[in-house]
Amino acid sequence: MMLLIPRGASPGSWRDTPRTTWTWLVRSMLRVTAACCALGALGALASVAVATQDAQRPPNLVVIFTDDQGWGDIGCQGAKGFETPHLDALAAQGVRCSNFYVAQAVCSASRAALLTGCYSNRVGISGALGPSSKIGIADAELTLAELNKQAGHATAIFGKWHLGHHPQFLPMRHGFDEFYGIPYSNDMWPFHPVNPKAWGDLPTLEGHEVVGFNTDQNRFTGDFTSRAVDFIERHADEPFFLYLAHPMPHVPLHASEAHRGRSEQGLYGDVIQEIDASVGAVVAALERTGNTERTLVVYASDNGPWLSYGNHAGSTGPLREGKGTSFEGGVRVPCIWSWPGQLPAGRVCETPLMTIDVLPTWAGRLGQALGEAPVDGVDVWSTLRGDSVLPERPLFFYYANNELQAMRRGRWKLHLPHSYRSMGQRAVGADGQTGKYDYSWKTGLELYDLEADVGESNDLAKTHPRKVEELLVDVFSMRAELGDRLTGQPGPQRRPPGRVPTER
Repeated sequence: MMLLIPRGASPGSWRDTPRTTWTWLVRSMLRVTAACCALGALGALASVAVATQDAQRPPNLVVIFTDDQGWGDIGCQGAKGFETPHLDALAAQGVRCSNFYVAQAVCSASRAALLTGCYSNRVGISGALGPSSKIGIADAELTLAELNKQAGHATAIFGKWHLGHHPQFLPMRHGFDEFYGIPYSNDMWPFHPVNPKAWGDLPTLEGHEVVGFNTDQNRFTGDFTSRAVDFIERHADEPFFLYLAHPMPHVPLHASEAHRGRSEQGLYGDVIQEIDASVGAVVAALERTGNTERTLVVYASDNGPWLSYGNHAGSTGPLREGKGTSFEGGVRVPCIWSWPGQLPAGRVCETPLMTIDVLPTWAGRLGQALGEAPVDGVDVWSTLRGDSVLPERPLFFYYANNELQAMRRGRWKLHLPHSYRSMGQRAVGADGQTGKYDYSWKTGLELYDLEADVGESNDLAKTHPRKVEELLVDVFSMRAELGDRLTGQPGPQRRPPGRVPTER
């Protein structure tokens, strides 16, 4: 405390100060001391109030979803020809899921499952919606964005939407406060190498408004990342949900000038390295704003690589086939969950999980109810943490407009008889041009032990007939619920998609 000198007295004359003056001085000092104590108490109370308010604030969620990135396209899963230091660091500080699946190995259907927690055919979405589509996500479906809005979060999506391009289907109608990006895939534009006249111009949207056509895609990853970082900074002191849905590395591949020519794997490697830098920028923004320990970051891809594009496609690692199939290379994708202080660092979760689990798991963290409509995913939080083992459950893989093609339970994968596409021995494309798939391939009733045979090369159906019968019980149950076009079953529990009103 500063020494108070009575007015008119010099510092050197304090011994000559009268007793009455000293009495005044002591009382003044006591009053100042009391005032300081009171201010300190108020400050302490304010700190407690801020701490209490901060403890009561809901956590943040960041979902980074790439397009057509293969299981083998991150460094910690054996990527070659390019580096992903930020993704590797994210995995090192969180949980890497080595058996993580999408519900359907194609764009729109995969995104519907992520955002609703349901198999995509349950919510009426299959395949990839295009500019001529008249359907989209229904108003009745609870989306991940709406779940967060109910908890008081600011919400935004930057990048690719692909759940309907008509106004009633756009993100702003389904829980998002902000949207900047494209309504469907980046190859649905006039510069398509095979069908340039099929698509028309590709719009870029800001909210509901079209702000451009055929935007330079070299800017996509950088622009969407900048928007994401700005969103985090603007909402640093409130809960938020950020959905960063990169259109890359879906063809046509594009990278900014700063990243082109930097990898050993050509343009594909450049694109992945720019996405990795995007992850680094988002993580840095969380740290800069003090949100690292209050934010769950989930990173995944919508399906496996588009193998017909050769050097413009990714790697499935040891997995069979790719995008557009129900083999492991199509439906198993890279996935990382990171939340410092909440999830263990450096853990590898080998339990089979799926994108349908994201919504119910996050609802559990928020304490939010999911509503009355059935949701297929489950809360896998304790499994991610390693606190408990998730009981074995069937995971189903639909494709091609409600064909139930395969399912997995535990270590066993059962393929049901269906046709599929494969490059086989055909020549793949190169530098943005595609090879031609052979669509005549067929699978029988085939059983694979994925723990011993991740490449699905040794069919055990004949030697393990009881296991086949056991898994077929799950198949019959799912067919009775969601149907199967392969057997002509309609599926009474399928909910209709949203539809554009028919003009009269």
